[in-house]
Amino acid sequence: MPFSGKATYSAGATLPEIAEDVSDLIAINSPHDTPLLDALGDAARPARSTVHEWLEDTLLPNESTVDDASIANPATETTFGVADVGVFRAGDLVRNGDSEEIMLVTAVNTGAATITVTRAYGGTTVGTIVDDRVLRIVGNAALEGADADSARFTARSRKVNYTQIFSATVEVSGSELAVRQIGVADELEYQKAQRTRELIRDLENSVINGVAPASDPQGTSTVRRSMRGLLSFISTHVFEPGVDGFPADTTLTEEQLNLALRTIWNSSAGTIDLIVVGGTQKRAINQFVASSRRFTPASDSFKDMVST
Repeated sequence: MPFSGKATYSAGATLPEIAEDVSDLIAINSPHDTPLLDALGDAARPARSTVHEWLEDTLLPNESTVDDASIANPATETTFGVADVGVFRAGDLVRNGDSEEIMLVTAVNTGAATITVTRAYGGTTVGTIVDDRVLRIVGNAALEGADADSARFTARSRKVNYTQIFSATVEVSGSELAVRQIGVADELEYQKAQRTRELIRDLENSVINGVAPASDPQGTSTVRRSMRGLLSFISTHVFEPGVDGFPADTTLTEEQLNLALRTIWNSSAGTIDLIVVGGTQKRAINQFVASSRRFTPASDSFKDMVST
């Protein structure tokens, strides 16, 4: 006999008499909104001004390239043009590209932008000198008792950035605060927390992609003060596929990443401990080690769970 009494579905498909089963926990679905800020950590000290200045200095370069298309005999040429003659001094030991050959610089002609070298110094195997070949200075060998060379130095440069005001408005009516909310104990505090998360997300984006106004960067009554991001400060080591010997792959490859890291290290000898990429590049980097990834059991011990 079919049931004829009142059931949960008796009032219709919308179940108007039944209280909704709504969880009182509203989850935060994006715990990694600001990975760069999380990696950098909190600032050592708070900003005390709307403008921040610092000094940067560089080491003298220790490499240049051959700039001479008229080389007749690459294996025996001893005088040739270079792209930056100011890098070299008499007495420099120079490695010829990726070959084993070490050359001794015996003369530098700044007017003609050429250097004269002794090839295969110290019995090293001779290489070839061709246009665009990289020349790396191993070190300078000074003569005992010789006069000091002319002093060489770099000039420090002053860098500047400005603070940016991030703001969001929160407004909740008294009635909204008075009523009981589903999943929220205090609507005002909840709205403040959500807007704060959005401001931190905007700060992360500005740290990377921010751009300062072309004029009046300090801000005026009509010019909004905005901060420069990391990308706007990068002027060297910008790699483009297929340009200047960089691999032409249109998707990130391990060869491209290794070449970029090696080029940066050769220029600075600094430790690279953080790579900032988007989701697509992160997945590509993960695949570099996918073939060598191994999984082991969580436990190496087993026991009989069946009793007799």
